[in-house]
Amino acid sequence: MFEGFAVEDLAVGDAVIHVRHAGRGRAVLLLHGHPRTGATWHRIAPALVELGFRVVVPDLRGQGASRGPAPAADHAPASKRAMGRDLVAVMDALGIGRFSIAGHDRGSYVAYRMAMDHPRRLNRLALLDCLPIVEHLERTDEAFATAWWHWFFYAQPDIPERVINADPEAWYHGDPERMGRKIEVPLLPARRPRTAARRSGGDLARMGRGRERPWHRFRAPYGRGRAGGAHRGARRVLRGRPGMTMSVVARGP
Repeated sequence: MFEGFAVEDLAVGDAVIHVRHAGRGRAVLLLHGHPRTGATWHRIAPALVELGFRVVVPDLRGQGASRGPAPAADHAPASKRAMGRDLVAVMDALGIGRFSIAGHDRGSYVAYRMAMDHPRRLNRLALLDCLPIVEHLERTDEAFATAWWHWFFYAQPDIPERVINADPEAWYHGDPERMGRKIEVPLLPARRPRTAARRSGGDLARMGRGRERPWHRFRAPYGRGRAGGAHRGARRVLRGRPGMTMSVVARGP
């Protein structure tokens, strides 16, 4: 898996980011979701190298083999902005100026935050399974809260760590037969919910109300099967970012 990729642990500020990278040409940064690691891209990354891209595949801070600082009362070390700063520093360390990003799940929110904070560094942005979280929260009803209860569970103090650590594999329903042992084994560390990693998920329940609110500068209706309105709003937010284009693949609640 990841044959021909260099593997490094790069110290970037208050974090150490585990990263795989290979290839030459236009740079692409691939960001995984929760509860995964960079290993989730084990088929995509080599294919992109073969197509002539330079590919960078990190583990986000607090997940997989990457490490972050101790949690803080305001959860800032687990914010998408902090994760984005890590990754800009990683690209600097690798000598990469401008690059494109494909982010999935939690990685898509990190990518979106990076597009807002570092627009001059990005060429293209692909967001997979991504809707602005404020769009979820401001339309929360019984059906949404029932289907996505884990968002609000993660936001509770102390209890999620105790519950999940009692049996992480059962909680995350890992299936090595379906996923393949090569991908399953690297994912196991991501399922041990160090507080920083879990809080970055728990903060999803706060993002529409707290420090990252300026990220969400638009309102657009959406529902099952019609997420396009929210994405048109997202494009308005990013319009004018120099040289950047965006594509979105998402599922509404």
